[in-house]
Amino acid sequence: MKTKSQRWSRLRILMAGLGLLAGIGLTGCQIDQGGQTLPSPYYMDDDVQYYAPAAEFKLAREAAALKEYNQQQGQQAAPAPPVPQGPPAPQAPPLPHPPTP
Repeated sequence: MKTKSQRWSRLRILMAGLGLLAGIGLTGCQIDQGGQTLPSPYYMDDDVQYYAPAAEFKLAREAAALKEYNQQQGQQAAPAPPVPQGPPAPQAPPLPHPPTP
């Protein structure tokens, strides 16, 4: 026949095991990797976020509008007069050669 202390010991071990099992079941086996918690108990129910690939240059429409505006301004404006050429810049005198031994 088992003593009372042996029965209570087994009951404590059983209750601790059930509590541990319930705790693991309720929280899930979660790890933190790369800023994400994987997997959570509800990862199958989570909505998927998808971001379609976009152009590298984020201001493509603005650049196209600016280019079109500059083309329209260039067509409307008269051609600029040529810039007059001044006299050539003076050249520096040649460097003296070091004496040879």
